[in-house]
Amino acid sequence: MNMNVIPTKIPEVLVIEPTVYGDDRGFFYESFNQRTWREKTGLDTKFVQDNHSRSIKGVLRGLHYQIKQPQGKLVRAVVGEVFDVAVDIRKGSPTYGQWVGEYLSAENKKQFWVPEGFAHGFVVLSENAEFLYRTTDFWAQQHERCIIWNDPTLGIDWPVDGEPVLSSKDAQGVNFQEAEIFDYMPD
Repeated sequence: MNMNVIPTKIPEVLVIEPTVYGDDRGFFYESFNQRTWREKTGLDTKFVQDNHSRSIKGVLRGLHYQIKQPQGKLVRAVVGEVFDVAVDIRKGSPTYGQWVGEYLSAENKKQFWVPEGFAHGFVVLSENAEFLYRTTDFWAQQHERCIIWNDPTLGIDWPVDGEPVLSSKDAQGVNFQEAEIFDYMPD
């Protein structure tokens, strides 16, 4: 797996650009290789669950995290385009309360690494999108939490016109100031 690893303004959050081999027949790329991941990122990540979602234009999912059994997520869009966001919710971290976003699409084939200790969300920009999540821990509904997408403290610059389409759970997300958060534990 050849890939370019690009740190974001929050150094633990990474953009992964795979090397894509294409010709008039189509394309091929290795979307994940454990050995190359470890060599290029320095992370010895163990993934345990893959998820696949489909959403229509304007759907916003998030900002989700698990307060126990936190999940690191390696995400990508395989159909359509999304704007993906990671928010540092590790109290004491130098980037606590900051967010970073990236456009992910079937066309650009970028992946986004959202480490444990971050809230995650995305909004669909195309007519529909299919989104893949590779996670480092299992989903645990009892530990799942949600920060409201339009929290004024975070000030996320979502590329949406008007109100996004939310699930009832996401519409009831709490403000960042009220959210359960992680204690930052530097390595």
